[in-house]
Amino acid sequence: MEQQLAFNQQPSLPFTFSGKGSEYFSIWIVNIALNIATLGIYSAWAKVRKLQYFYRNTALAGTSFDYHGNPIAILRGRGIALAALLGFQFSWQISPLIGVVLFILLAAVFPILIKRSLQFKLFNSSYRGLRFGFDGPTGGAYHVFLWLTLLASFIGAFWPYTHHQIKSYQHNNSRYGQTQFSFSATVGQYYKVYMIAGLLALGTLFVFGALGGGIFQMMAVAHHEQRSSFAPFMVVVFVILAFAVLQAIIGPYIQARLQNIVWNHTKLGEHSFSSDVSARNLFFITFTNFILIIFTLGLYKPFATIRLLRYRLETMAFAPHGSFEDFLAGQSQQQSATGEETAEMFDVDISF
Repeated sequence: MEQQLAFNQQPSLPFTFSGKGSEYFSIWIVNIALNIATLGIYSAWAKVRKLQYFYRNTALAGTSFDYHGNPIAILRGRGIALAALLGFQFSWQISPLIGVVLFILLAAVFPILIKRSLQFKLFNSSYRGLRFGFDGPTGGAYHVFLWLTLLASFIGAFWPYTHHQIKSYQHNNSRYGQTQFSFSATVGQYYKVYMIAGLLALGTLFVFGALGGGIFQMMAVAHHEQRSSFAPFMVVVFVILAFAVLQAIIGPYIQARLQNIVWNHTKLGEHSFSSDVSARNLFFITFTNFILIIFTLGLYKPFATIRLLRYRLETMAFAPHGSFEDFLAGQSQQQSATGEETAEMFDVDISF
């Protein structure tokens, strides 16, 4: 019994990230230059270079991940998205009826494109030579990416539920080799995060409102004759500051809490994951990254990306149930029977 317990309770394997800001800077600056020179056509190849760098510098148990995306497929997907966007925009100038019809057609196709994009991303991701996969039903894609998303767009109170359903659809239908992922987080956990974020937002707005009102009154008394000219300026300044502070505080809080909820409730077969992102640390990294990007006129952006990605990845771990090597060996045997014949099925990627 004790031996079986020791067998099941293997130590967690932390994710590690070895990327460096200086290395990624060279990729980032070349990608920008080539995107400009090719009027954006190179963006598909730029995305592959970026993802391959991120994947190949992310490791678990001493082995890195890999990305195999085809730039042509990405370019095709972006061409579809751009054509649809331009067509939708110009259709309203021709006729509102044509615009409505095109909107309905796009809504009918959009969930399928998202599903294909998820299939493309996972199928082109691998670990130790084994591909990931996505087998989500088309009906589920329509449910979460069309009906629930439309509902949440009109009734904001449904967004936490919609967000939960999207993650449930993604994780419950993903697999590594032939082993399925599962997702057990509850809707209530999502509502709790968003409710606390909403209270933080209200508190922030109240403080800024009170502070702004006090400063406005002081300036109005000192410059009574210019009171009307001060009002628009002060309103604009405080609205910008309020939104900036809200994004700086609420954004990291939601990201940290939801990452922990998602990965602490995701399993791969019997194997589990863990995440311990601190909202305070994420806020500090995000805030200092923002300041450094501003002071370097944007040149710190690739360093900021690496810094943030390293923190979020290295707060995660994988806890195998039993022998991790035996699990991988079993996956290799099953995968060899599946083969690569489905590679050409997932040939569209609309993500940017």
